[in-house]
Amino acid sequence: MPRLATSERYSISLPNGHRFPIAKYELIREQLLWQGIAPAEDFYDPGLASEDDILRVHSVEYWHKVRDLRLSAGEVRRLGLPQSPELVRRSLSSVAGTVQSARQALLSGIGMSLAGGTHHAFRDRGEGFCVLNDIAVAAMHLLHHGLARQILVVDLDVHQGDGTASIFRDEPRVFTFSMHAGANYPLRKEQSDRDVALELGTDDATYLGILHANLPELLARVQPDFIFFQAGVDVLATDKLGKLALTPEGCRQRDAYVLGMCHEHQLPVAVSMGGGYSERLSDIVDAHCNTFRVAYEVFG
Repeated sequence: MPRLATSERYSISLPNGHRFPIAKYELIREQLLWQGIAPAEDFYDPGLASEDDILRVHSVEYWHKVRDLRLSAGEVRRLGLPQSPELVRRSLSSVAGTVQSARQALLSGIGMSLAGGTHHAFRDRGEGFCVLNDIAVAAMHLLHHGLARQILVVDLDVHQGDGTASIFRDEPRVFTFSMHAGANYPLRKEQSDRDVALELGTDDATYLGILHANLPELLARVQPDFIFFQAGVDVLATDKLGKLALTPEGCRQRDAYVLGMCHEHQLPVAVSMGGGYSERLSDIVDAHCNTFRVAYEVFG
């Protein structure tokens, strides 16, 4: 049975007109409850990530600048979020959500966080609304504690998981797979273990065909014993930053396929939400809720 990491810390105040849809975190929890997708007892607060976990991935210098609110003006611009004590707590809570989701997946097959997927955070810097790399921290947590041997990161956000690719460039125990829009942010791509750069305007059938051609082969080749799934919904045609053309049904089928393969192969999977920037907040919330709905259908 899925459990869902969430926290009041996930929502913080941002300047009026800010393009990051921070309200989605609270609305997704409310909609999951209202629609009866997830009962209240399945939600839990994951707390805050430990400094030990953070420093297995991020440099001491960068973490101390984040912690002590000493990022330069240029670093804040690249991050795209104003630094504040609330942002630090939010980042630590979001990382804890993915760490605890990973540990939950080892118990029940799946763990899910109503945040995370901050794959543009590098070892020594934050970019693209990503302060700390939750997937990288959680992956290193599992490896450090002997809870996983070989990890596969399935990153299906519309933007390349450049920070994750960079962090694990020389780590053979973590295989990074990123399937993203090619001519899109970030302008300068990193090299994942496997990158699939999609043409702009890629539709449901083409997208799903490419995914079906890659994932089974990767499972056979990598032989993972743990999966991290970054389930960004910025692949939707309605997304302002995405440039692909998936429908909500296509996005739902993507999630069903990935989670179904994990269930079929008895691979524990930790799911983080990733991005979503559609004009209507309801489109973002509905698409993320579909991911959780599918998880309950597959693992419930």
